[in-house]
Amino acid sequence: MAFFVPDFNDFFIELASNNNKDWFDVNRKRYEENVREPFKNFVGHIISEIAKKDKAFKDLEVKDCIFRINRDIRFSKDKTPYKMQVSAVVAPEGKKSKAINGVYFELGPEHLRVYGGIYEIDKEDLLDVREAIANDPKKFKKIISNKAFVEMFGEIHGAKNKIIPKHLKESAEKEPLIFNKQWYFYTEYNSEVILQDDLDKIILNCYKVGKPVEKFFNDIIKR
Repeated sequence: MAFFVPDFNDFFIELASNNNKDWFDVNRKRYEENVREPFKNFVGHIISEIAKKDKAFKDLEVKDCIFRINRDIRFSKDKTPYKMQVSAVVAPEGKKSKAINGVYFELGPEHLRVYGGIYEIDKEDLLDVREAIANDPKKFKKIISNKAFVEMFGEIHGAKNKIIPKHLKESAEKEPLIFNKQWYFYTEYNSEVILQDDLDKIILNCYKVGKPVEKFFNDIIKR
């Protein structure tokens, strides 16, 4: 049985040309019945499936994982009030996680995207990650070059610094990812998969394939 009905995508398609509070208020019940509540149930299902094998997820609550559909427009030129997808991060600290340490996914009419890795990191942890890569570049390269990882996610992405500590420069010439200040990865699927019965298996498989990279980072910084 599918987790979402076709109106899940249709709601966002119509929202795209009616992104205002008046339209949303008229369609609020539709949003609650076909988008919000099914997504809550789906996120709860993903949490319970991961928690079966990892106790760190056992006490995680759905409300701590789901991001609001309302956009933060305070400092944005784009004043449309609503996002064009729903999203959640299933990680031991939920939305408070500075790095994913689990799986982040967003569902909308354009795509399903699933992410992992490090997106935000403080200065001390940044240095620790860079030094760990420099100290064992072969291990890091082996993990991110794993066939299953490459086939699913391709490569590591992230913003870089032009200047890094001097003691890392020689290593960074051999492994350019040391220049990174983010190390994240993602894969994208056609939005049609959102209506499939195996949507949960797709996301859980992404989590499984990305886990060795997550473990590499978690052995360095306790996220």
